[in-house]
Amino acid sequence: MAATSGRVLVVDDSEVIRQLIRVNLELEGFEVVTAADGAECLEVVGRVAPDVVTLDVVMPRLDGLRTAARLRAARETAHLPIAIVSACTPADLERGESVGVDGYLAKPFDPAELVALVRRLRAAAAGRRRFAYDFGGQARALAQTCRDSALSEQAQELVRPEEPHP
Repeated sequence: MAATSGRVLVVDDSEVIRQLIRVNLELEGFEVVTAADGAECLEVVGRVAPDVVTLDVVMPRLDGLRTAARLRAARETAHLPIAIVSACTPADLERGESVGVDGYLAKPFDPAELVALVRRLRAAAAGRRRFAYDFGGQARALAQTCRDSALSEQAQELVRPEEPHP
């Protein structure tokens, strides 16, 4: 069996979106495990040992940002790269930054951007580099785009100004 590109835990309450993300990542060699909400994510994350976690924001039982905060708070999962894959609001960006989310991809998304984001986050984690939101130039422009409700379909990875972009 060929080696995988890594394991991704995809968390979204929409079965259609979970399957869309699964298919696109599996076509690129990733192993994909899914969960229907944040509570299920927290139940399975230790068993599946993902390399990257993608989270929707609006989900029943436990939303994506509270899930991200719990993942960051637990010693076993504090290091996991987390990407939000969700519709954009400025508040989500701010809350994501405050809980340590590593990347953001707006719905609807280009599947190639999803794959590229997951690859970058996995590579950064393997190199022990951390991403964080930077509410300087690029992030302010993104927040303005959200306010205008015309978010581009590109993945938005916000890095500290002192860190080079991969």
